Amino acid sequence: MKKLRLISLVLCFLAFAVVSKAQNPRLNQTQVIGSHNSYKSAMPAPILEYLQKINPAAAKSLEYEHLPLSEQLDLGLRNLELDVFHDPMGGKYTNPKSLAMLPEGTIFDSKKELQEPGLKLFHVQDLDVQSHHLLFKNALLELRDWSNKNPDHHPVFVLINAKDGLVPMTVSPLSFSGMALDSIDLEVRTYLGMDKLITPDQVRGAYESVEKAVLAGNWPEMDAARGKFLFVLDESEEKIRRYLTQKPGLKNAVLFVNLKEGNPEAGFRIINDPISNETYIQELVTKGYIIRTRADSDTKEARTGDYTKFEKAKASGAQVISTDYYMPSRLFPSDYSVSFENKTFERTNPILIQK
Repeated sequence: MKKLRLISLVLCFLAFAVVSKAQNPRLNQTQVIGSHNSYKSAMPAPILEYLQKINPAAAKSLEYEHLPLSEQLDLGLRNLELDVFHDPMGGKYTNPKSLAMLPEGTIFDSKKELQEPGLKLFHVQDLDVQSHHLLFKNALLELRDWSNKNPDHHPVFVLINAKDGLVPMTVSPLSFSGMALDSIDLEVRTYLGMDKLITPDQVRGAYESVEKAVLAGNWPEMDAARGKFLFVLDESEEKIRRYLTQKPGLKNAVLFVNLKEGNPEAGFRIINDPISNETYIQELVTKGYIIRTRADSDTKEARTGDYTKFEKAKASGAQVISTDYYMPSRLFPSDYSVSFENKTFERTNPILIQK
């Protein structure tokens, strides 16, 4: 693994030397590959087998895993996705029901982290809870430590899902009010640090709104964005509006938000299907927005070896492309894996030409 990591780092450096020669491009003039549900570990076999009996499609869709966050970044990935659950008092999600399916003596949450107050980090309450970090703050600390060891790293996009959806036969999660969403800001500020962030205020600059700044091309230059992270709230408009009650106009905000163009806070869009939206994404990218799309989902492309969505994602110019397969699956037979030329994960944007 260390040899593979070293080779990947060298290839990423060589590939992005092309970007560096492009007179210090801006953040939106690049294209990167990253991971979806980046914290996720493999579901234990007994839990997956149980799910296959009651919902085979869901079981298939959950059969993926990721390397620890630092190892993903070492490979050259520059996009992560983290799912958080609100738990201000602690103890809401202790003793997940699915653990009853595991052999007696199985160790889970040995440090009793789920009893601590603060945001939790896993995929589906009670069911898909295996995670490299059960606490959001510990994921942030890992990102901080990795960044400190690699201070000149290219910027990393981090998508945040604020999970409060009901799932049958599982504990009802706490909803994300505006104040609860603001707790995401607080933990990022506390455990990662403002000096590590690209914020809406920085992009807005002297412009009237984030959107006007984006349309004017005011994303930071890559050299200024080195060593930093950009966080995005990947949620419904209703939930985003709750966040904006705490951060009107995204002033003093940590998170960018997924709002449609025409809103003063618009700047970063989530458009998951690049096949039906290729032209639309190209139009938005050309105007100055940053777009995240997907190369694959629910393990379907990996099982069939279908690269159609990935090819469309690349051609769309979407700056951020997420995948579950920057490496082939170790959970089922497949050669499917996603990368740019020479097994790299970032390159110049194919539809934006340096001026």
